Amino acid sequence: MTPEQANHVVSTIENLPAESLAASPGPVQRMRKVFNREMLLSIALGQVLALLLCGIRLTSKYLSEDFHANTPLFQSFLNYILLFLVYTTTLAVRQGEENLLAILKRRWWKYMFLGIIDIEATYLVVKAHQYTTFISIQLLNCFVIPVVILLSWFFLLVRYKVLHFIGAVACILGIGCMAGADVLMGRQQREDFFPGDSKLIGDVLVLGGATLYGISSVCQEYIVRNLSRIELLGMIGLFGSFFSGIQLAIMEHKELLKVPWDWQIGLLYVGFTACMFGLYSFLPVVIKKTSATAINLSTLTAELYTFFCGLFLFHYKFSGLYLLSFGTILVGLVLYFSTTTYVAQDPRVYKQFRNPSGPVVELPSSAQLEPSVTYTSLGQETEEEPHVRVA
Repeated sequence: MTPEQANHVVSTIENLPAESLAASPGPVQRMRKVFNREMLLSIALGQVLALLLCGIRLTSKYLSEDFHANTPLFQSFLNYILLFLVYTTTLAVRQGEENLLAILKRRWWKYMFLGIIDIEATYLVVKAHQYTTFISIQLLNCFVIPVVILLSWFFLLVRYKVLHFIGAVACILGIGCMAGADVLMGRQQREDFFPGDSKLIGDVLVLGGATLYGISSVCQEYIVRNLSRIELLGMIGLFGSFFSGIQLAIMEHKELLKVPWDWQIGLLYVGFTACMFGLYSFLPVVIKKTSATAINLSTLTAELYTFFCGLFLFHYKFSGLYLLSFGTILVGLVLYFSTTTYVAQDPRVYKQFRNPSGPVVELPSSAQLEPSVTYTSLGQETEEEPHVRVA
């Protein structure tokens, strides 16, 4: 051993000068790190979707209750036609591999199933209102959240942290609080109005619709991340208008003839279609920014926005539980968006989350790489922790 080697000292974090260490972040810095721009933007985008959904429910309520126009298939058909006119025609005039005919040749049957799933998801939930109570529909609709989480885990290989599950549970508890407020304030329908067998049918329809919603959301996330938003909406417009038109002609043509047409009903249909078109057009943008799970959690507040509008439009009774419900859902969203989800890009191996601040080991080029799992952030990027130099 040479004298130079004997006198060589490796400095560690314990014997570095105190002033060289970064000061621990205070409460203000920690709050800024949690409530960063990306998280607030993600929550805001989800609330835009919730407001559009609120507009859809308000116009549907006016049509069905004030004008006795029970035409959910016709309302969906108008939206699919508008999607067809805007997005499918855009695909038709494109050249090359992104042309409409080229896309249909490669994967027409996949979009056909997606279009059918999208139509029937809405139809089943709307149909369930004839068989079961509104409270049951509110609660059972939350089934879409575990469906999306499971499908994202197994098919999109998304990996969640404990904080994500806590946030999701908090959002569902907020919906439960709102349902309890509805019961206390007398907004629920009479239980004896629906016999036991009828309620069971309605509950099954809601669960089926929620499952189809979950499948549709995960499929849309895959498409917007790997293909394009225009292709997704163009194909939904094409197959959605075709199959909803067939279903409309078979199942709803009599109801459509009973509609007492006037300018007010026409305006409500226009409002519904505008909100629905805005929801479908903006949804892929938010999915690409966040995830399918995030948007399903964010849109839970749509029920509360509908209630707050109903205070003025339908003279609903107010209860502090509604504010508690809204606050609980927002807390759940903050918890969910406060940390990132990751994608395991190698499906053969499942490991714990990789520490992004850990050391990177350079493997020799001749070494044979073992199967591994890499993780890609789907949410906001976390700020890098200050590194301590080891000399």
